[in-house]
Amino acid sequence: MTGKRIFAWAMIIIGFGLAGYLLYAGLRQYTFADIVSSVQAIPPANLAMALAFAAGSYLCLTFFDWAGVLYVGGRLAYPKIALASFLALSIGQSVGLAGLSSGAIRYRYYAHWGLDAEAVAKIVLLSGVTVGLGLAVLGGMVMILNPSDTAGVLRLSESTVMMIGIGLLVASLLYVVLAAAVRTPLKIWKWTFAMPTWQVAVMQIIVGTINFALVSACLREVMAASADVSYLKAATAFVLANVAILITHAPGGLGVLEVTVKHVMGDQASIGALVAFRVVYFLIPLAIGLPLSLITEAVFRSRKSRSSDTVSSGSAA
Repeated sequence: MTGKRIFAWAMIIIGFGLAGYLLYAGLRQYTFADIVSSVQAIPPANLAMALAFAAGSYLCLTFFDWAGVLYVGGRLAYPKIALASFLALSIGQSVGLAGLSSGAIRYRYYAHWGLDAEAVAKIVLLSGVTVGLGLAVLGGMVMILNPSDTAGVLRLSESTVMMIGIGLLVASLLYVVLAAAVRTPLKIWKWTFAMPTWQVAVMQIIVGTINFALVSACLREVMAASADVSYLKAATAFVLANVAILITHAPGGLGVLEVTVKHVMGDQASIGALVAFRVVYFLIPLAIGLPLSLITEAVFRSRKSRSSDTVSSGSAA
């Protein structure tokens, strides 16, 4: 086993261990009956809206990959890009180490459609940058519009939080400026990376921000069933939870998301709302993505087998 694989497995084990501990710490005060009754208290209308926002987010995520394919100059139809994106993220966001797991799944599909390893690496990299830009822009906005909640969690003054928010927005704008001005590629090992065009950079900011805004709306919808939760507070909780998830690398943010949101929202975050959010945004897409990936793999193998049979028949003739 190579050093990289050992490191990856170590990170997975540590991530699951941390996630398990945080989940236990956050849920130990509740019985199973408490959790079930809390989930059942969420009106169907709220769950339906949460599902709609989650679907909107996964649709938005497909444009992360679309921007990446544009960046590498690929010529793939949108349905193929959407399929690779959904399968990669519906599975990768739940199993942890999303950059590696979703990257491996993306490579399986994009390589099948003719893209090489360098192109796939660039798509994954650009998608990661889009995540960072979306989180930075939404985070900057909530820090400016709702500095008190972030200040309370980070133990900073509201003015400091607002300055951080302004800095995040300025940094995102600077990214667009650099995309327009810097055209000299950067060479790392055998691969060459260049800034995207400013049009792609703007697209990254738009789709990245809309994605996180939709997920925040999904979270707010399940919480609003039991408490009067403002959208800004839900968005603040989700942004801070994502920062904690990025730091800990917990699989699917398991435990980290729940504990962070509970810390920010207090009693407004019922256990039922937190469980419902995880089911809606992580488990339902995973339940769709896993069998769909198996079906797609079977189709790939069937086509490859038919292609091999055709070549063999032609050789024999």
